[in-house]
Amino acid sequence: MGKDTNFIGQPIFGQLLSFLDKGHLKRVSKELEADKYVKKFTSYKHVVVMLFAVFEGYHSIRDTVLGLLSHATKLQHLGLDYIVRRSTLSDANVRRPNELFAEVYYDTYNRHKDILSDSNLSKKDMVRLYIMDSTTITLFKEILKGVGRKPESGKKKGGIKAHTIIDAQDNMPCFIKYTEAAKHDHVLLKDVVLPENSFICFDKGYVDYEQYEVFTSKKIWYVTRLKDNALYKAKQEFDIPDDAHAGVLKDEEIELAYGKNKELKHKARRIAFWDDDNGRVFEFITNNFDLSAEEIALIYKKRWQIELLFKQLKQNFPLKYFLGDNENAIIIQIWAAMIANLLLTILRSKINKKWAFSNMMSIVKHQLMSYINMYAFFEDPERSWRKVVDEQKERERIRKLNPQMELSFNKGAYF
Repeated sequence: MGKDTNFIGQPIFGQLLSFLDKGHLKRVSKELEADKYVKKFTSYKHVVVMLFAVFEGYHSIRDTVLGLLSHATKLQHLGLDYIVRRSTLSDANVRRPNELFAEVYYDTYNRHKDILSDSNLSKKDMVRLYIMDSTTITLFKEILKGVGRKPESGKKKGGIKAHTIIDAQDNMPCFIKYTEAAKHDHVLLKDVVLPENSFICFDKGYVDYEQYEVFTSKKIWYVTRLKDNALYKAKQEFDIPDDAHAGVLKDEEIELAYGKNKELKHKARRIAFWDDDNGRVFEFITNNFDLSAEEIALIYKKRWQIELLFKQLKQNFPLKYFLGDNENAIIIQIWAAMIANLLLTILRSKINKKWAFSNMMSIVKHQLMSYINMYAFFEDPERSWRKVVDEQKERERIRKLNPQMELSFNKGAYF
């Protein structure tokens, strides 16, 4: 095994952890006083243990600790010099600020985002595209206020909503904020900070005409859909060019009223677009009057990328069981899932061979603590097997030539 190039002196998990900046984590921990009064279970060790639980898919603190015990001889390669007790991990999930895990995620993302880019957006105007949406994670207890009315029988479940913005160039979250599930999406629009001349795309759940006007004043261009019951005043209809996409039905300037007495006005552009794939008409609104109607429709179509991200997260890191029943512990575990997803995405971007994310995740999960060179294996999984086959063929060839030489070959191979 030692001669196989697929094997290395670090388990796969240790190689994934190399993407983290331990120095930055230590500085952030000091700023947040995350290790105050801590003797052994430092912030770094906490991050490692939570990532271990997320990758392995453990459902409880007991399972996590037992999983660590099963790899006791390998933990030194992860920077762990002892097995954390259940009570210590539980207390850390309550006491240590979840902002530490947020900083680990953002730092890792910012240091590797250049290699994550795989966008096929060609126009320079559309490269600065951000997509905003939210996903709700259901909780078994009403720790955070859930959505909807309380059921007639039984207790109402709680829920936490992850409001997310992804960069369309790399499909990875560059902004994440957690709120109770009952909090309306549109209130998060005021927290959006983007460079000038950026585009942000979101669905019609984010209706806030006042914030749309703020975006316009800051030269941030939004693209969204018009609500079915929206009231607007048509101001000017634009001619549709002869070479325009056949799906463009209408392109016009409209006026949307907002404010206490609807005395304030927001100027927007309304585009009616027939989509053959869905067999229906979509109505888009935007504050950008420069791009063509079909380009606006294409920008909104890119919004599907964030739905695929949410699907990827929920399929590979199902957050159904939490290692704590308080808000801080839940947010820590969600951040750990986000970090794990990011680490695997970084690995995937460094490998030339195309892998489905779910296939890569399955291998990493089952071989997390195996001493396999993850780059060599994922680039050429069959390399070791071909070596075995070649050795068998060579042994057979020597056997046919001279049985005595075969004995020498075998001794050289094993001694």
